[in-house]
Amino acid sequence: MSSTLLYKDPRQPVEARTRDLLSRMTLREKAAQMSQIERTVFSSSSSLFALVGSVLSGGGSAPRGGATASEWADMVDSIQRSAVSSSRLGIPIIYATDAVHGHNNLIRLHDLPHNVALGAAGDVDLARRIGEATALEVRASGVHYTFAPCVAVCRDPRWGRCYESYSEDTEIVRRMTSIVSGLQGSPPEGHPSGYPFLAGSWNVIACAKHFVGDGGTHGGVNEGNTVCSFKDLERIHMMPYLDCLAQGVCTVMATYSSWNGRKAHSDRFLLTDILKEKLGFKGFVISDWEGLDRLSHPHGSNYRYCISAAINAGIDMVMVPFRYEKFVEDLMFLVEKGEIPMSRIDDAVERILRVKFIAGLFEHPFADRNLLDTVGCKMHRELAREAVRKSLVLLKNGKRPEGKFLPLDKNARRILVAGIHADDIGYQCGGWTITWHGSSGKITKGTTILEAIKDAVGADTEVVYEKWPTEATFTNQTFSFAIVVVGEVTYAEGWGDNLELNIPFNGANMTNFVAHKLPTLVIIISGRPLLLEPNLLDKIDALVAAWLPGTEAKGITDVIFGDFEFEGSLPVTWFRTVNQLPADAGNATYDPQFPLGFGLKMFPENAQKMQY
Repeated sequence: MSSTLLYKDPRQPVEARTRDLLSRMTLREKAAQMSQIERTVFSSSSSLFALVGSVLSGGGSAPRGGATASEWADMVDSIQRSAVSSSRLGIPIIYATDAVHGHNNLIRLHDLPHNVALGAAGDVDLARRIGEATALEVRASGVHYTFAPCVAVCRDPRWGRCYESYSEDTEIVRRMTSIVSGLQGSPPEGHPSGYPFLAGSWNVIACAKHFVGDGGTHGGVNEGNTVCSFKDLERIHMMPYLDCLAQGVCTVMATYSSWNGRKAHSDRFLLTDILKEKLGFKGFVISDWEGLDRLSHPHGSNYRYCISAAINAGIDMVMVPFRYEKFVEDLMFLVEKGEIPMSRIDDAVERILRVKFIAGLFEHPFADRNLLDTVGCKMHRELAREAVRKSLVLLKNGKRPEGKFLPLDKNARRILVAGIHADDIGYQCGGWTITWHGSSGKITKGTTILEAIKDAVGADTEVVYEKWPTEATFTNQTFSFAIVVVGEVTYAEGWGDNLELNIPFNGANMTNFVAHKLPTLVIIISGRPLLLEPNLLDKIDALVAAWLPGTEAKGITDVIFGDFEFEGSLPVTWFRTVNQLPADAGNATYDPQFPLGFGLKMFPENAQKMQY
C-alpha cells in the first residue's frame, strides 16, 4: 500500500509530497507535529508521544554522563524508530541540540572557540569549514538539527550572551553567516532566497537565531527590550538574516526579547509580515525554550492565551518542552473554537513537513555510523587549533613602541605561569559545554594553556605554575618572565548578565602583583571585553584577548611563541569604563580603551593600519 502514497515516493517533488501528507493528517496529528519536546519526556511506550514533530536535548541532557557519539546515535535512533513505527503515517521526528561551538555535548570531543572569537578571526572560509566539521559530527551522533548559528549583533557586552554573537558590527556578523553553508551545504546558483536547503545526509539543519534584535536590548539585559526604530532594527539587527535566508537556512528561532515593548514571540508584524511575507522565508519558525510561557505573568499562567498569541503571530514549531499533552489539547481546543484558524495550522505543519522532506528524513531517518570516525578526528582538532590561532587579538606588545615583548622565548630558563584559568579546560570552553552553563575543571578532553606551554618550550626550560602567586613564589627563584591567565567564570544567557565586567577572582590585583615582580604577558579568557584599569595596563608588558578558545590551547602557544603571527582584530569595542556602554563606533564621543577593529602584529612587516 505504501507504494501508492505520493508522500512516500522520493521521486516526487517536495511540495507535492508535502501537500499530500498534509491532506492525510488529523488535527491531533498536526498539533503534535508542531511540538518539540525534551528527550526526557519522550516515551516509546506511548503512541501519543510518538506523534511529536521534534525532540531535543536541553543543555546538559544526554543519554548518560560522558556518553559517546555512538551512544547518542543509539538513543536518537531508538526515539526515531518509535516515532516512525508508532505513528499512523510514519512521520520521522527531527532530533535537535545546541551544537553552538562544535558538537559541544560530547566529552571526548574538541570544542571550538565561541562565536565572538570567530568574529575576531573574521575568516569567512574558516566559518564555513567549521560548519562542515560540526555537521559531520552532529550527524554521526544521530542528531539532525542544531540551534545555530546565533546571528545577533551584540551592541552591549553586559549582555550574558555576548560570546554567542560574532560582533557588534553588522557587517562582520553578515560575513560569518557562511557557517550556514557549512552546516547545510551550499545551495546551487539560482536557489530562491528563503526556501530551505539541505545538501544531503552529511549535513545538518541550521537555525538562525534569535529573531530579531536580541543583541540590542537596553542595558544588555537578557530577554530585555530593544528600543529602536524599525529602520534601525532592519539596518543593524535584521541584515544577517537576509544572508542566512539567501543560503537556504531551514529554520529561524524567535527571540525571548521585545522590540519597543512587544514580545517577539507574539509579534505578527515581525514573524509573519516581515520574515515570512516580505523576506519570503519558507522554512519553519521555532519558539525558544518555553518561549510561549513567557507571554503571560506568571510564566505560563494563561497557557491558552500564550498559544493563541504565538501561533497566530507566526510560530510554527513550539519548544514546549515538557507540557506536551497540555499544549496539544489546548491547541486543538483553540482551533475548534475558531481562535486559531485552521489555515494557520496547515501553514505551520506544511513548513515543518517541507523541512523534513528537504532534509531527507523520510529516506534516511537514522544515524550514519560510517561518520563516527569523524568525531574528534585529527583533521577537526587541527581546524579547532587554527580557529584559536586566528582569533587571538594582540592588544599590547611592549611598554614602549620600540620595545616588543612578544614573541616569547621558548628557551627561557624559567617561566612563571599564574592564574586559575591557565590550567582549567572548563574555563577555556565557557558556557554551552557539556552542560548549559558549563563549569570549571576537567569537564572534557583537551589541552589547557599550561599544558600547551609545557609542550611548546625547550627541553631545558622550567615551567613553574602557581594559581595564586605569593611572596614565597619569588623567594630564591629567578624567572625570565611570567604568563598570567585570568578571565571569567562560565555562564549562559541571563546568568551572564553583568553590570560591572570586572576581572573575577581578584584577577586584576593578582596580575598587578606579578607584573610588579616580572615582565608579564596577560592572557584574558572571556566571552567579552573586561574592565582594564589604566595602572594595570601600564604595568603589564603584553596583553592578549583569547576569548573562549575551547579545548585546543596549542593554538595560543603557536602564536605567543612566534610560530604564527597574530591575525585577530576586535569584533567588539574594548571599553574604558562601563559608563561608556553601549559603545557606538560611529559616535563622535567614541573613546574606547581599544576600538572596534583594533589588533596589533608582532612583526613590523605584518603591521597594518588600524581599522575603526
